[in-house]
Parts: sequence; structure tokens; C-alpha cells
Amino acid sequence: MIAIGCDHGGYKLKEEIKKYLEEKEIEYKDYGCYDEERTDYPIYAKKVALAIQNGECDKGILVCRSGYGMTVVANKFKGIRAASIYDQESAKFAKADDDINVITLGGDYLTVNESICIIRNWLATEFKQGRYKERLKMLEEIEKENMK
Repeated sequence: MIAIGCDHGGYKLKEEIKKYLEEKEIEYKDYGCYDEERTDYPIYAKKVALAIQNGECDKGILVCRSGYGMTVVANKFKGIRAASIYDQESAKFAKADDDINVITLGGDYLTVNESICIIRNWLATEFKQGRYKERLKMLEEIEKENMK
């Protein structure tokens, strides 16, 4: 299950992403926002991160104008590994090497087609395991030390 969220700057792209997910019969839950009225991105990044933390969803897609603000907020939550993604290659490496469970997209910088290609590659890529899994264990230890 994918948690999806946006602020007003990412609303149009989020709606197009939902159409793609529906066409591919990929389950998702929409955590807002639901129109283009000005709102604050931390609200929706928090909702998506919490949905993953509590097991309601297993991964997330966040959209704002740049993707950066959403990334910062999502990474404040234990167990969330978020990255701003701008092309297909970075989507593959983010998943394969770092098991990124939340991607953030910049609605001002990506077309619908580019975004769909990113999502498709991210979803299709498997985490490499091995030494990369050891690094994630190190990350978990850092979270234990610093996220109370």
C-alpha cells in the first residue's frame, strides 16, 4: 500500500500519479491535500510518514513544488528513508542501495511522464541487501541514538 500526499504546489501532479496507480491497480491511500488552496507541506509529509510508521502503508510518495521540504519533514520520522528523486536512474539507486521507502517529487520540475517513469522504476527495483543491509542497520543505530 502506498501513502500519497502533497501540498498545493504538488496537487495537480499528485492527481495524475493517482490515475497511473489506478490504471496499474496499485493500491494507495491519499492523505491530501485535496485542492490547490494554499497549505503547508509539513502537514501532509507527517501524515504519510505516520501511515508508514503505523503499518497502514509500506511506502510513500510526496509531492510539493521542489520535493525538498517534504524530504526534510519525512526524514524526521524514525524508520522513514526519504529522498528527492528527479530521474529514473536516481529512483533505481535510491531503492537498490538505500531501500528508500518514501520518494518526493518536485511538481515544478518534473512532467507527469517523468514522474510516472520515476515511480515505475522505484517500484520495480529490488533492494540489493548484502553490504547495503549492513548500512541500514547502522542507520537504525543512529536513529536509536538520536531520535527519542
